[in-house]
Amino acid sequence: MTDWGTRAADRLTRIAACSEPGPGVTRLPFTDEHRAALAEIRGWMEAAGLSPTLDAAGTLVGRKEGTGPGTFYLGSHQDSVREGGGFDGIMGVVLACLAVEKLSQDGVTLPFAVEVLAFADEEGVRFPTALMGPRALAGTFDPAVLELADRDGTTLREAMTGFGLTPDDIPALARDPSEAIGYLEAHIEQGPVLEQCEQALGVVTAICGIERHSVTFTGETGHAGTLPMRARADALVGASELVTLAHHTGREEGELRVTVGQLDISPNVVNAVPREARLTLEIRSPDDRQREAAGSMLANKAKRIADRWGLSLEMTRTYHQPAQPCDAGLRAALVEAATGTGEAGVELASGATHDASAMADLCPIAMLFLRCDGGVSHVPEEHASAADMGRAVDAMARFLAALPGR
Repeated sequence: MTDWGTRAADRLTRIAACSEPGPGVTRLPFTDEHRAALAEIRGWMEAAGLSPTLDAAGTLVGRKEGTGPGTFYLGSHQDSVREGGGFDGIMGVVLACLAVEKLSQDGVTLPFAVEVLAFADEEGVRFPTALMGPRALAGTFDPAVLELADRDGTTLREAMTGFGLTPDDIPALARDPSEAIGYLEAHIEQGPVLEQCEQALGVVTAICGIERHSVTFTGETGHAGTLPMRARADALVGASELVTLAHHTGREEGELRVTVGQLDISPNVVNAVPREARLTLEIRSPDDRQREAAGSMLANKAKRIADRWGLSLEMTRTYHQPAQPCDAGLRAALVEAATGTGEAGVELASGATHDASAMADLCPIAMLFLRCDGGVSHVPEEHASAADMGRAVDAMARFLAALPGR
């Protein structure tokens, strides 16, 4: 019998070498490392009986025809963060190829075509945009992002053209929603839930919505030794109160996640009262109403905090992405497939964004999470076991084999 988990682990070890020098994996889109990774992925696709082609958005598409109409999509992204791990994204491509190969080995012919998608850029590390590949397929790609530049001044258009692509052809990649049956993405959980409940696999209920706010408290500076405490308008005091409130709000609201990830103060010297405190406030939830209510509440509380400490406040929502619920039918089928491998069918929300969130504009989506050691991700220590990956290949193959044709 084929040990699918060991095959997955071997492939991930090999493709991890397609990286810039340094700790972990650094593989950015439209680079030599990306090109080397595509050569590996082509081999996986061909071994599964898929025919690979590189589309205008840099997505490597492996297609296999079925006996009837419609197409089911699987995949994830090939790129990484800087000095990241060897599983985030790319594992989903490996497992998708192996699931298709397993079905072929088992003599299963699907009543629809399958396409395995290796997207170029999900992380948004090189360019200040992301999810270009799935947005192209969903027909939501914004051509204006082609003029965005990386830190070296190279625009996305220039990088893609130098990679041998024709970015002006991206709008033609949009697929017909009536032909799109669904999309399945396998991904490490990037959190501790599955490990804590001793389960290898989990089925995602929804991809959390996200909103981000830019917050600036402004007061007055003064000498730390001569300015009386009651006369101070200390911007950091106001900011710290909001930080504490944000943290407790997240702790008290179930699946809500509230984070202040960046804080800068001025003049930022040991013997002066902070005049200005700038921070970022990020709120995530699988329930948009919960997220929006938290955002409104924290904005109102921030104003009260500023008034109480004699500060001025500027607070602007700079980013907004709605939650994407996973399709109920595909989700139930994936739970059944997971339980068929001996799993409990644990369901959980995703706090991170994935390619699936953009594919949701094309077709119903489903996601399978895999347990990762310590719940850590985006670091060289990121890891999922061969045994868990083998169980995921089994679940994905069961899921595909049980789907009805059109």
